[in-house]
Amino acid sequence: MPVAPVVALSHGGGPLPLLGDPNHKTIIYSLKNRVPRILGLGTPSQPRAIVLVTAHWTTELPTISSGKSHDLLYDYYNFPEESYSLKYPAPGEPDIATAIRAAFEEAGLQPRLDEKRGWDHGVFVPLTLVNPKADIPVVQLSVLRSEDPATHLRMGAALARLRADNIAIVGSGFASFHNFSTMRSVRNLPPAQFAVFKADSDEWNSALTTAVSAESMDSRWDGLKAWRRMPHADRMHPPGGGEHFMPLVVCAGAAGEGEGAKFYKDQYSGLDIFTYYWGGEQVE
Repeated sequence: MPVAPVVALSHGGGPLPLLGDPNHKTIIYSLKNRVPRILGLGTPSQPRAIVLVTAHWTTELPTISSGKSHDLLYDYYNFPEESYSLKYPAPGEPDIATAIRAAFEEAGLQPRLDEKRGWDHGVFVPLTLVNPKADIPVVQLSVLRSEDPATHLRMGAALARLRADNIAIVGSGFASFHNFSTMRSVRNLPPAQFAVFKADSDEWNSALTTAVSAESMDSRWDGLKAWRRMPHADRMHPPGGGEHFMPLVVCAGAAGEGEGAKFYKDQYSGLDIFTYYWGGEQVE
């Protein structure tokens, strides 16, 4: 049985990728083409389930969706009417949710099951593009309000055992850049000021890629535990607002010793947006 991959993808803004927003052109392309190849969709190595860590479910304790099916949670505002009738009817998988709870308990965490909460747009927006057939069971997992990187790394390490059962781990966030006030202003910056900001963004992405790509688990974990000390981290993710970074941390924790990250870049508002992954087919 193949070892399933881990992918920390960038999901885009609200339902905009499903509406063909031009600012999401490369993100849409990657979700429709690159991520399916990494996951091996349509091949004998296709995962039998996906555990999806979403930036849009923040809880005190690790919480796992455990229903046989889940409604969608349209957790966004002021978008076109069609955004509120989207469907993604993939099944849940209670047995895998229970296995995750057991793995978390063994790791000293205090997990909770939730059979009621709907899948938020961090789940159904990217997965609609990645796997429109909706034929792979999905288990949704929260990130923690504490934003403690060590705990999120432990969550990932506990999930790692699922990969041997061909269960993929997918983090859905926006690790390179998620700061609403800056996102709004960067599009209107004069060229010279934009160039300065992009240089800062590139420096941040370079430091992040160095940490995430470390093949040594100790080096990878040490680098991500100190992510707030990376250059420009607080501009890319405001203090107390790092929830879109946490899915990447969980994914990095699920990567094994000697398993270096691969990555690809998309463009968003003229900035490089990185997706990191471990295992699966290398994509350009």
